[in-house]
Amino acid sequence: MKIAITCRPQAKGADAGAPVDPRFGRAGGFVVYDSETGGMEFIDNEQNLGSPQGAGIQAAKTVINAGARAVITGNVGPKAYSTLSAGKVEIFLCEGGSVGEAIEGYRKGTLKKASGANVEGHW
Repeated sequence: MKIAITCRPQAKGADAGAPVDPRFGRAGGFVVYDSETGGMEFIDNEQNLGSPQGAGIQAAKTVINAGARAVITGNVGPKAYSTLSAGKVEIFLCEGGSVGEAIEGYRKGTLKKASGANVEGHW
């Protein structure tokens, strides 16, 4: 299963040590972790960093198109939540730490599953 983890813009690579970005739509990028192979790839989200609107929807489409079945992020807005849910992608919340720590929290079942948006849009 593929899991997308938001990472800071300066990460620019598939690295377990990269810091988790608390934003979803305007995250610097996503590390997509494959739980079956242990492989990681980086997907840039630069096109959404300065977007005046729709960043959450576009980022959600990027994650869905990458084949992710789960997302780990700090926060998710209403439009991104709706788009991810429609794409059958589960959302888990993580407060800080590294991509590797977020993956470990997912494996251990210690991350909180989002039952809705936890922030308003454009925060």
